[in-house]
Amino acid sequence: MNFSANRRLRRAALISMMMIAVVTPLARRAHADQIPAGWKANNMRPIGYSDLDGHGGAFKLAICHVGEHWYLYMGHLWNHGWSIVDVTDPNNPKFVKFIPGPENTWTIQMEFHGNIMLTALQSETALWGGDPKKPYDEGVIIWDISDPLNPEQLSHWKTGSTGIHRIGYPGGKYANLAANMPGYRGQILVFLDISDPLHPQEAGRWWMPGQKEGETPTGRVGSFHGPALIDGNKAYLGYGPSVVILDITDISSPKLIGRLDFVPPFNPAITVHDVLPIPGKQLLFAHSEGGGGDTADAAPTCSGPLDLNAMVDIKDPSKPRMISIFPVPEPPSGEPYTNFCDKGGRFGPHNTNLEYHLPDVEKQADLVYLTYFNAGLRIFNIKDPRLPKEVGWFIPPTPPKRLGPLPAKLVTQTEDVLVDTRGNIYITDKQWGLFVLRYSGQDEPAPTAK
Repeated sequence: MNFSANRRLRRAALISMMMIAVVTPLARRAHADQIPAGWKANNMRPIGYSDLDGHGGAFKLAICHVGEHWYLYMGHLWNHGWSIVDVTDPNNPKFVKFIPGPENTWTIQMEFHGNIMLTALQSETALWGGDPKKPYDEGVIIWDISDPLNPEQLSHWKTGSTGIHRIGYPGGKYANLAANMPGYRGQILVFLDISDPLHPQEAGRWWMPGQKEGETPTGRVGSFHGPALIDGNKAYLGYGPSVVILDITDISSPKLIGRLDFVPPFNPAITVHDVLPIPGKQLLFAHSEGGGGDTADAAPTCSGPLDLNAMVDIKDPSKPRMISIFPVPEPPSGEPYTNFCDKGGRFGPHNTNLEYHLPDVEKQADLVYLTYFNAGLRIFNIKDPRLPKEVGWFIPPTPPKRLGPLPAKLVTQTEDVLVDTRGNIYITDKQWGLFVLRYSGQDEPAPTAK
């Protein structure tokens, strides 16, 4: 039976899976939502805003250009499911619909390429609003998005543990997962063969020595945050305390090529959140995830060592080496605090514009776009990789109301960023909707689409 016929037979059965597979259309708004007042910026300005029909606290972003329309997809922190926004007119982003997901489950991460979308499911902790006494779902859902406004669930692959944190899928046969697997401590790298999206199969896995139960660690042990960035037969990973480079010529048995540890001296929490290969330059950008400041009784902001923001030379992939660190963002003049550590909430790096494998996402060049929690979005120029410079920033205003339980102090917490080939910058925030920005500073890339 071919893929299309099998898909039609499955469609009727999937209609009953209301928790996950049913897509609920919502009315489009005729007018743009007003851009909230009180933002501050340098070499950036907001051009559009959507409150996402009340589904604020969006997270992971991906975009596709279909016909005359541009559709932005996103996961959510405080809502269980995924949203689609029409950003054809970036000045007037229109919320289209919400796809409900399973309750008590993190649905913050999603990824797609072509007509295949993957969404991660992971147990939701009590700190983030989950209830450990209630059931949750886990694993990865594979969707057909050939009809971009009506995704159709094709399959659901499960880990048998607490689920998937993040997904990488640059197209082709394999997706890579930051997976919690039975018998392992923390998240490990799992390659999933989705060449038949109705019947995904594990193709390979890799972990740091000591993660598998019963193993003796050979060094500092970490947890894989994800995603893996793939370039030919190499995979580049942010993995706990380290940048890790793997040979994936045999996907069933990845081999370590090189590893660069950053602890000490950098923050040992999520030291290397992810890595961003710089095409044609034999360089990686590696960064931490800022922590602290979430709850009143937890570690305060900036209570630990410095977060990592660094350029890594990978000319010899067996011996990666750090060649520079990025400047620490400074508050605008006139603020009632002298540094962002005193502002409250988290301060530190979080996400970059990693989706440049998508045809409608700006290709990585000399600008690094980096969300920075309470410091908003920061843009760095790496034309000289030994001397990275901050060239622009945007800080959303203080949110007027709480959408989710974190952070304890109600301050902006900018989460994810994506830049399309028209030059529009999209950011999400814990307590806001979707901001659309434009950059006007040094080395602004020329748009390649309209």
